[in-house]
Amino acid sequence: MRTSIYPTAACVIAALFFARPAHAQAEIKVNDDVNFKLGVLGQFQVDTIDTAGTDGNTTNVFARRLRLLFGGSVAKNVTFFVETDSPNLGKTLAGAKNITPSIIVQDAYAEFKAVDAFMVDAGLMFVPFSRNGLQSAATLLPIDYGAHTFDNSVPEQSATGRDTGVQARGYVVDSRLEYRVGVFQGKRNASSDNALRYTGRAQYNFLETENGFFYTGTYLGKKRILAVGAAFDKQSDYQGFDADVFIDHPLGPGAVTGQFDYNRFDGGVTLVSLPKQNNVLGEAGYLVQALRLTPVLQFARRDIVNASAGDEWRTSVGANYWWAAHNANIKAAYTRISPRGLARQNEFTVQFQVFYF
Repeated sequence: MRTSIYPTAACVIAALFFARPAHAQAEIKVNDDVNFKLGVLGQFQVDTIDTAGTDGNTTNVFARRLRLLFGGSVAKNVTFFVETDSPNLGKTLAGAKNITPSIIVQDAYAEFKAVDAFMVDAGLMFVPFSRNGLQSAATLLPIDYGAHTFDNSVPEQSATGRDTGVQARGYVVDSRLEYRVGVFQGKRNASSDNALRYTGRAQYNFLETENGFFYTGTYLGKKRILAVGAAFDKQSDYQGFDADVFIDHPLGPGAVTGQFDYNRFDGGVTLVSLPKQNNVLGEAGYLVQALRLTPVLQFARRDIVNASAGDEWRTSVGANYWWAAHNANIKAAYTRISPRGLARQNEFTVQFQVFYF
């Protein structure tokens, strides 16, 4: 019995080392309907920011994201995606160093695809709302998401824009029109009459089409994209609305990428910690192809309705060096944080990313 282990182990090792690549991914292929893919995302940062109310600053050297990605197919038209994370490893949080790894499940959902026009996703996933909130963290144009992209997340008891639920999505009108409609858990409390959370999004691509669960933050001149989207998010008397536009297009010796997102949130009595507010996010960058360099501008604004407390402007300027596109790159940015009625802060961040999936 013991000797039979070795051939089995050899087969497993051979499968891992000599798995056939498919679509630029490391894949273990069992048959035409069953396969398993592995990936990794690491974002390592050095960050320094003014300490509010003092002349000092806080500096951190930490891992912003450490993710393992698992995906594949278990049957014809049935796929899955699971992603773990150990966020902000080594960063000072609440006065203490976050050095003990705490691994969380970031995404975990399965998908049944009947046709391109109709798919069903179930599990823990991004709710269909803003373009920025549905982008992959591995393909963002700036270092991170907009500062207020997920302002509704904590009040909704969600995890950075993710919630458990079921959604239908698909592509129609020659795959130019995408729809996503979902029912999610939303905020839960001791009451027995908790309402569910309903969300929906539509996006139209005027040039080339996009597909896949996650949007791309920048295609680095590989595609011609002009997309316009709108979305809603509702639970009881909480309501959120989104409108966004995204462009990524070759231009001259490089390519231009731009994004504009407008969000309106009103927590009502359902989400009392989410005041009525208007949030704006803008991003722009131009890729100098010969230098593999992109200067980047990002601004974000939160405007609390009928109040001044909480209003904030953030303006960031920086540059990305695409060592190996999204697989390996270095980003640096200076950010000016201007909250109304409070001291301004200056932040400088450098990030090194490695990614493969």
